Amino acid sequence: MPRHMGAGTVLGGRYRLVERIGSGSMGAVHRAVDEFLDREVAVKLIASTARTEEQRRSDEAEAKLLARLSHHSLITLFDAGTDVSPSGTSIVWLAMELVHGPDLSRRLSQGRLHSRQVAFLGYDLAIGLDYMHRSSIVHRDIKPANILLFDYRDDESRLRAKLTDFGVAQLAGDPHPEKGQFTGTAGFMSPEQARGEAAGPQSDVYSLGLVLLQCLTGERAFPGPALESALSRLFRSPEIPDWLDPDWAQLLRAMTALDPWERPSAHDASEVLADMASAGRGRRRAEDPASAEEQDRLQALGDLDVIDRGEDPTLERLASLTARLLNVPVAAVSMVGRDKVWTIAGAGTERGSAPLESSLCPVTVRQDGPFIVDDVQNDPRTSDDELVRRSPGFGFYAGVPLRDAEGRAVGTLCVMDRRARSLTGEQEATLKDLAAVVMDVLMLRSAAEQARTVGRS
Repeated sequence: MPRHMGAGTVLGGRYRLVERIGSGSMGAVHRAVDEFLDREVAVKLIASTARTEEQRRSDEAEAKLLARLSHHSLITLFDAGTDVSPSGTSIVWLAMELVHGPDLSRRLSQGRLHSRQVAFLGYDLAIGLDYMHRSSIVHRDIKPANILLFDYRDDESRLRAKLTDFGVAQLAGDPHPEKGQFTGTAGFMSPEQARGEAAGPQSDVYSLGLVLLQCLTGERAFPGPALESALSRLFRSPEIPDWLDPDWAQLLRAMTALDPWERPSAHDASEVLADMASAGRGRRRAEDPASAEEQDRLQALGDLDVIDRGEDPTLERLASLTARLLNVPVAAVSMVGRDKVWTIAGAGTERGSAPLESSLCPVTVRQDGPFIVDDVQNDPRTSDDELVRRSPGFGFYAGVPLRDAEGRAVGTLCVMDRRARSLTGEQEATLKDLAAVVMDVLMLRSAAEQARTVGRS
C-alpha cells in the first residue's frame, strides 16, 4: 500500500491529491484535481514490486498502455505514470474519471435484480472484457465492488454498467501468487486462481458468471470465510437454482465450468446475453394506433399544432445549445405522429419528416424517462433497428420524451453522435432540463396561437 502520499502530493506534474476516498488490497484511490484542465479526477495509487529504474520504466510502459484503452464499458483512464513515495516504495498511478454513482455491491445489498437488467448488465461487462482480452489484458478481480452503475432506476429500464480496476493486478507485480496467497477476491475468483495458477481470459469469464448468478439469486455462490470460499470451488460447481430460466442456467453452467477451456469466451458470452436481453426487452414503439393511450397522445400532438408551422428561432437556438453543452454533432426537436416523425428544429440536421421506422423517437416517447443507448450498433435494444442497420456511422443516441401538462409524450429532444459514448449523470440532467424548456416553449407557442385565434373570432 502506498505510504506518505497524501493531500497536496502532485503526480505527473498536474494531478494534486485532495483526499482518500477508497482503499483495498491493491492500492488506494484519491479524489484529485487535474490542475492543467481544472477538473476533478480519481487517482489510484498502486504499490509496485519494481526496485530498479528499468523495472519502473516497464511499469510505466504498461500503465501507459492501460491508459490508452478506450471502451464505453470501462471507466475512462486519462493518464498514467510511475513515482517513488517518500518511503521508497515504487508507485504506479492511474488518473481516471471520478464517478459518483453506486457500485453493484451496494445495489445488491438491496436485493436481487430483474433478469432483463442482469442481461443488459452482463452484456455491457462481457463486451468490455472482450475488448480487454483482445488487448492482452486480464482483469483478475471481477466482483460487484468493481462494477459501477449509471442512471439506475427502480423500474425495469436499461441498467448500464462500467468496469473499473482493470489491469491493476498486473501493475501490482507478479500475477502469480506466493504460497498460501491468491490473486482476486475469494468469493469470485476462478478455480485456477484458487490453485495459485496464472489467470487467463477464461478466469474473468468464470468470475463474471458468479457475479451474474448473484445478481439473479441475491446470494453468493461461495459464501463463508475467504479460504473456505476460495477452496470450495475446487470441489464443486456453483449451485444453479431449478427455478432459474433454462437459458440462464445453461449460460451460467458454461461460464462457471471447472475446466477453463470449456467456458465460452467473453465475446461468445456477450452474444448470448445480447440475445437474452433482446428477447425480453419488450421494445415499445408507437405501433398500435388503435390503443387508447396512443390515440390520447396523438390528440395531444394535434392540440399542440406545431408540425406545420415555419422555423422557430427559439427552438433552433435551444437545439444548438443542446448540441454545444453535450458536445455532440446532432441535436433535434422532433414530433412523433401516427406514421411519421417530424423534425421541427435541429443542429447538425435538417427540418423535415421521416417514416417511424427511420427514427428512434417512437421508442423514446414510450419510455418513462430518458432513452439512452451508448452503442446503438451493438446494444440489443437498437441493433436490429432499420435505421441502425442502414447507418453504420451511427454510434450513440440519447433522447428525452417531451410531455405536456397531462404527461402525454408528443415528441423528443434527442442527441446523436457518430461514435459510441456515454453521458455523465450531470449531462443527462442537462438534457432533461433542456427538454423541459423546449416543451415550455411549445406550450407557450400553442397557447399564444389559440389566444390569437380566439381574438380574431
